[in-house]
Amino acid sequence: MTNKVNSAAESAKEPAAGCCAPPASADPSEAVEKTSRRGFLRSGSMLSMSSLMGTATLMAQSGEAKAATEWAEHFQKNYRLMTLEEKAEARVRLEKRYSGEYGKKVAVDTTEAQPGVLMGYALNVRKCIGCRRCVKACVEENNQSRGARPGERIEWIQVLRMERGEFSNEKMNQGYPEGLGIQVGGNAYTPAGQVLEGQYQYEPKAVPEKDATYMPIACMQCEKPPCVKVCPVRTTYREADGPVVIDYNWCIGCKMCMGACPYWARRFNLTEPVLPKEDMNPVTHYLGNRPRMRGVVEKCHWCLQRTRHGRYPACVEVCPVGARKFGNLLDPESEVSKVLARKNVFRLKAELNTFPKFFYFYD
Repeated sequence: MTNKVNSAAESAKEPAAGCCAPPASADPSEAVEKTSRRGFLRSGSMLSMSSLMGTATLMAQSGEAKAATEWAEHFQKNYRLMTLEEKAEARVRLEKRYSGEYGKKVAVDTTEAQPGVLMGYALNVRKCIGCRRCVKACVEENNQSRGARPGERIEWIQVLRMERGEFSNEKMNQGYPEGLGIQVGGNAYTPAGQVLEGQYQYEPKAVPEKDATYMPIACMQCEKPPCVKVCPVRTTYREADGPVVIDYNWCIGCKMCMGACPYWARRFNLTEPVLPKEDMNPVTHYLGNRPRMRGVVEKCHWCLQRTRHGRYPACVEVCPVGARKFGNLLDPESEVSKVLARKNVFRLKAELNTFPKFFYFYD
């Protein structure tokens, strides 16, 4: 008797099918199962991770090691936010890929900035002979693109050729519209003194040329870099020992840093970089001269793969006249510190308050 009563009660609680079913609510939210935001994120993250792991597994099983490595690079953190373990993983991953790609053992250094070091650079503009050996050495040391088509040739250092001149009495009456000239004087189109309106591309038979002065320009490694301020993804930033660096994996190619730099120091990889395997320098640094990819910005970093191990930058070593000096600005006995203390020194475009650590001097 008890079983029959319970069965009847249970059947009465269950809604009948068809017309006897209760009508659906007009509020759609009540018809959907309630889910917390945390639960939604948890399920979504699990789905995303499983999808990524599955895709990586398929790539690895297909034998495309390079594709699997690049996939992992795509989802890695910004380098400045990585832990030491994550940096080590990124280094091993890149070394494996570069070694296979270039057919030689490639090392990717991750040496951090050394305490008590602030790098500085000084250049004697009176000694520079315009040979541009520094440009060639920089290209070879730092794995820059060296193609022949437009956009494939990249040089971080520019050497400007400037002519010496003077105002001439013979040209006084050569202005126009007539006589001494009202709009244009006769000495308007001749060089006067030494100005920063020089030639970037010049091919002399011999250097130094008569009545010519040369002024190399590269990244000034500013203490207050405007390029860092405008970067929307913080892929470029100033390291503790001074150089301004770029995490190539996070660069989105917006070129805002190029527009903000007043020293024309940044280059953009418009095409796939041309770097022959036999010419590739296998001694690299993660934030320095490791091979770049298409669509990213690059620049001088004072050869981190050298300078963080007590060596000079390549341009300093190759200069035939000793016009370039490099050292620790915090060490009063370093070459660059002695130059600042004893020579006539100036900084390019100092009025912009970028505070470069690249100094020009003359005897």
